[in-house]
Amino acid sequence: MSKEILLVVDAVSHERGIEKDIIFEALENALATATRKKAGKDIDVRVSIDRATGDYETFRRWQVLDDEVDPFEYYDRQVLLSRIKDEHPDVKPGDYIEEPIESVEFGRIAAQTAKQVIVQKVREAERQKVVNEYQERIGEMLSGTVKRIERGNVIVDIGNNIDAIIKREDMIPREPVRNGDRTRGYLYEVKSQNRGPQLSLSRVMPEFLIQLFTIEVPEIGEGLIEIHGAARDPGLRAKIAVEAHEERIDPVGACVGMRGSRVQVISNELAGERVDIILWDENPAQFVINAMSPAEVQSIVVDEESHSMDIAVEESQLSLAIGRNGQNIKLASQLTGWELNVMTVEEAENKTEEEAQKIINQMMENLNIDEDLAILLLNEGFTSLEEVAYVPLQEMLEIEELDEDTIMALRERAKDVLLTRAIRDEEQLSDAEPATDLLEMEGMDETLAHKLASRNIISMEDLAEQSVDELLDIEGIDEAKAAELIMTARAPWFAEEEQNNDTASVDKPSEQQLEDKQ
Repeated sequence: MSKEILLVVDAVSHERGIEKDIIFEALENALATATRKKAGKDIDVRVSIDRATGDYETFRRWQVLDDEVDPFEYYDRQVLLSRIKDEHPDVKPGDYIEEPIESVEFGRIAAQTAKQVIVQKVREAERQKVVNEYQERIGEMLSGTVKRIERGNVIVDIGNNIDAIIKREDMIPREPVRNGDRTRGYLYEVKSQNRGPQLSLSRVMPEFLIQLFTIEVPEIGEGLIEIHGAARDPGLRAKIAVEAHEERIDPVGACVGMRGSRVQVISNELAGERVDIILWDENPAQFVINAMSPAEVQSIVVDEESHSMDIAVEESQLSLAIGRNGQNIKLASQLTGWELNVMTVEEAENKTEEEAQKIINQMMENLNIDEDLAILLLNEGFTSLEEVAYVPLQEMLEIEELDEDTIMALRERAKDVLLTRAIRDEEQLSDAEPATDLLEMEGMDETLAHKLASRNIISMEDLAEQSVDELLDIEGIDEAKAAELIMTARAPWFAEEEQNNDTASVDKPSEQQLEDKQ
């Protein structure tokens, strides 16, 4: 029997490519199961197989429990500490005690059980092997043959009896796909499921476009050209930003290829998607101007605070700048990471004049100055009271039209206005009343609710959006209390999400139901 066990382990390990230890563990579980069946009781059994000889021993085990535990959960598997303390003086609650029992033979019944366990273990090991292998390949391009199409999802055979899935939402809209077609996709997720590992591919992600350029343009693979990002409207249009690390290389021309050969191959792969190749620039404004291609930008105004830009174009270029259904401006915004607002030159001039007049009026009102002085400050780059109050004095002294006394007076007035605003805002916050849901929330008292309200945390929704660190400087709240309050406030979020999931599970049949129907 010992030799037979070793032969089984060697054969299965060689045939399936599974580590021998996994097969030995499967056999030990199978022999333990056979032993329990023979005993006719729900006992705890451990079998130990010698990896070198194939000999095995069987032990019955009991878990040691503290005397205060009563009643037992499993009478045949547990024992009180007081009953075995004399025989096992070093044992502690939670430990196991064992005694040898007769081993079952590795006969027909044990072999049948072993076969079932081995098959299960082998499948689990194979699945985990696939998961581990492809987990490291997330971010790569995979190719294969279309095996079948299920409800819009495309199942792709990528070789070695491994399937990947391109879900309906990961397919390029209206792209024709037939069984037997060769296709490619970007691997973005690997999950282990009962039915086997699920490898999810995408043909719509910007990363798929980047991978295609990396394959088709050798200069990218060699590191001579760098891709800084991509944005896509799958199947219709895309933009990709490139930069050359060698002065002699034209990155746009290299990506386009001779007579457009390289970009045409990529466009064909993407069901005719038109690709704009954009020259990347470290200057955000210039990068945006490049990204707005093919529209010509006349002027651009950058707002760092709101991370947005106003783009002015000639009226004849407006429709080109916006694009069909806003496509061009949307892709340029996604590519650059800035919020972009397109307008005509006339509209931009009017907006600039309105904003400038607004600043002038605010300066006149807050600093009690005339229009000429307000215009002078604006022309010198001062657009807020904070700048007037706290810009280094030397910068203001360089303004020829202003003497030192006037400058000091302006700075003092600006600081007084800012201080008055801060006091007013603080008073408004201190007068804030907490909402009913915050007052009635579990773990909340009236004093704490008013402290939160003074920080503009009025409702449970406001509290749910806070982080632990943001609450730690409030008197009476430590890290544990802050975490507890936030999680209680977020409870409605989780309840709503669970309800949505339940609704989805009712509306959508399970995989098992679909299998049964098939």
